[in-house]
Amino acid sequence: MRTALVIGTGLIGTSAALALTQRGVTVHLADHDPEQARTAAALGAGTDQAPEGPVDLAIVAAPPAHVARVLADAMRRGAARGYVDVASVKGGPRRELEALGLDLTTYIGTHPMSGREKSGPLAATGDLFEGRPWVLTPTRDTDTEVLNLALELVSHCRAVPVVMDADAHDRAVALVSHMPHLVSNMVAARLEHAEEAAVRLCGQGIRDVTRIAASEPHMWIDILSANPGPVADLLSDVAADLDETVRALRALQSSDEAERGEGTAGIEDVLRRGNAGQVRVPGKHGSAPRAYETVVVLIDDQPGQLARIFADAGRAGVNIEDVRIEHATGQQAGLVQLSVEPKAVPLLEEALRERGWALRR
Repeated sequence: MRTALVIGTGLIGTSAALALTQRGVTVHLADHDPEQARTAAALGAGTDQAPEGPVDLAIVAAPPAHVARVLADAMRRGAARGYVDVASVKGGPRRELEALGLDLTTYIGTHPMSGREKSGPLAATGDLFEGRPWVLTPTRDTDTEVLNLALELVSHCRAVPVVMDADAHDRAVALVSHMPHLVSNMVAARLEHAEEAAVRLCGQGIRDVTRIAASEPHMWIDILSANPGPVADLLSDVAADLDETVRALRALQSSDEAERGEGTAGIEDVLRRGNAGQVRVPGKHGSAPRAYETVVVLIDDQPGQLARIFADAGRAGVNIEDVRIEHATGQQAGLVQLSVEPKAVPLLEEALRERGWALRR
């Protein structure tokens, strides 16, 4: 691939353009808002000048509701040798293109499984997709050259290609992305009118659960409007679990011992099923999940503290697998939770204590 046209210079489109440009591809940028395309160009994502002829690959990064229209326009004017979109829903756009009677041998639907709570070109980074799955949904009609161009795009973005059926993809993202986003928003909505004294008690747990609720609502309306059925089916299952959990909690309030026992069993069931599901979430770099132990370090909220901890761990020969920070309420301090291999715990704890760090259990 020598040339590309990115249509839609939001977070995903601009990030892909940055990655391609960094690898020597000449990228042309287009957007319904010319100012946004100019912003992406100023960031080094390419040029907002139109190409003089067909490019190798056109990448449509428009919202799902507009993907088919934008693709159809590009295909009818012969903008490229191959066409991909990066929308988070795959079955609907393809069916729309088929209904328009377009030749789909030059098209393949794709979806990079990466993003941020922020949107727009200013949030873009050239490494956004690195190590992340990038779904490709070819059909029997997809031309081999177009599939190879899409694979080259994924390679340039340093993502991991995953081939799926379009409708299977839509059911999968409903499960791992769309439904959790709505549930996160529902939990966050409980905080909107909560008493300030209660909100001040928020810790890492509520931050984890509500983090994705900070995303742009208009973008998510577009996404959910393109995949409503699978999401509704999953939320129906969640609603059934909620009903059962509410009944179990009410039973725990009963004065009847047998009823309290049923309530305990109901709560235990949902917690155990949650445990069983959570361990299936892939671990680092998409590998099988592994069990780590946590070393907790008390730090002051001062520049350089994290760098010192990592440096001290490195000198001890310990690899930090993951890190989380819990800030203390009303204090300029926090707890750093370092996830490491179980066998490395004694070595890391000894090294950190020797260097003056205060550890917590």
